[in-house]
Amino acid sequence: MEPRVLRREEWDSWYGSLIRAFGGVPEPAEELELFRELTRVDRSIGVWERDGAAEACVGTTGSFDFRMTVPGGAQVRAAGVTMVSVAATHRRRGVLTSMMRRQLDDVRAWGEPLAVLTASEPAIYGRFGYGAATFSLSAEIDTSRVRLSVPAGTDDVRLRYAAPADVLDACESVYARLVPGRPGMLARRPGWERLALLDPESGRDGASPLQCVVARRGGEVTGFARFRVRPAWGPEGAGGTVVLDDLAGLDPATEAALWRFLYDVDLTSRLAVRGRPVDEAWQYQVSDIRRCRPESRDALYVRLVDVGAALAARTYQAPVDVVFEVEDAFCPWNAGRWRLSGDAKGASCERTSDGADLALSVRELGAAYLGGVRLSSLGAAGRVREVRAGALAEASVGFGSDVAPWLPHGF
Repeated sequence: MEPRVLRREEWDSWYGSLIRAFGGVPEPAEELELFRELTRVDRSIGVWERDGAAEACVGTTGSFDFRMTVPGGAQVRAAGVTMVSVAATHRRRGVLTSMMRRQLDDVRAWGEPLAVLTASEPAIYGRFGYGAATFSLSAEIDTSRVRLSVPAGTDDVRLRYAAPADVLDACESVYARLVPGRPGMLARRPGWERLALLDPESGRDGASPLQCVVARRGGEVTGFARFRVRPAWGPEGAGGTVVLDDLAGLDPATEAALWRFLYDVDLTSRLAVRGRPVDEAWQYQVSDIRRCRPESRDALYVRLVDVGAALAARTYQAPVDVVFEVEDAFCPWNAGRWRLSGDAKGASCERTSDGADLALSVRELGAAYLGGVRLSSLGAAGRVREVRAGALAEASVGFGSDVAPWLPHGF
């Protein structure tokens, strides 16, 4: 049962094994076809077991070749780990460990300093060095009772309905302009723009087909919202729900205009929001945050595959000069002491024999890497040990990000 690179003709059985591990419910045909096209078979791994003359797939994993924004605005190569499964009949036999071992060796050989994933079960991936680095916000907003206070210029924004496919290029242009400004965002690879247009009826849960509104300011497209409407009627009248899929704006007025529109859709009294940035401005524009029922949950998990290259690729919001004693049993090439020196202009990170200032595992470095998790919080949790007094506060401030990191879509 050695893991090996997938062959294109094996994709159906490989992907079928994945679907079975996630409950066995078939995906809509258009979604299945899109991921068939997006799958990088040369970056995908299967574990196969022979039973007589037949082979059965008992483990799957793969990765996409992304570029992810890090603090400072650089777009760093990152392996987007995905499609991880082990057949229920083959648990506790080392299948997952063997795939993670092969995958991280490959990622290192490809020269990609980061690996990232979204976890179906968060407890699985810590032992392989992944730390929860970004969080996302969900809300159920009672728009019948919550009012929105908007900034100056909002009334200058003009909105119009458009078929989502007809304005896809304009929406992608807005997205691309936002990518460098927020850590965790992924530069769109060819084909991934189609993900936003997937609209199978089976996934609507009683809501309308996908709708789109485009925002213009000064003749330029400055934002968009994609959403569905789920009608509902009761004794007191209409009480439908607007279900937000995606929203982006290039300036505060555009964002506010789009949120105000969603609040005011006819025959609705609720706005359902999923997977938004935790620092998004609408939270500070509402009249009653309690009636928005905000909830935060883990999103992107980050793993430093090459500690030196990863830490040197980002900038630091305050000067840092610190020696880390890094524990990394799964990728031992990272273990040992590293001196990080950097500021808002750039950084270097090299091997050193100097004494350690902070001791931690690569998992904690991954959690703090995008600036959304403070090293001082990890220290308070007992996961970072301060060797030199003051080093933890210095590093924690430097690693921070003024903009909360955010993963815009799954993969």
